[in-house]
Amino acid sequence: MQSVVLKVQGMHCGGCAQSIKRLLEREPGVESAEVSFEAGEARVRFDPARLGPQRLSALLAPAGYEASVQAPL
Repeated sequence: MQSVVLKVQGMHCGGCAQSIKRLLEREPGVESAEVSFEAGEARVRFDPARLGPQRLSALLAPAGYEASVQAPL
């Protein structure tokens, strides 16, 4: 497993953070996601054999959020 921090723009409340968490965690290969509205970021643990950080960022675009890879962990 690998971890990454995504900087997420477009979150306006805690409900947005919960929506992002659900979007990420339903993707095959994502083990867990912790999303902070206050920090504007998502920490995602995923299987790099199944998907990568760029795919994680792209998952959020259709829901109206812009995400960029801030740092691998």
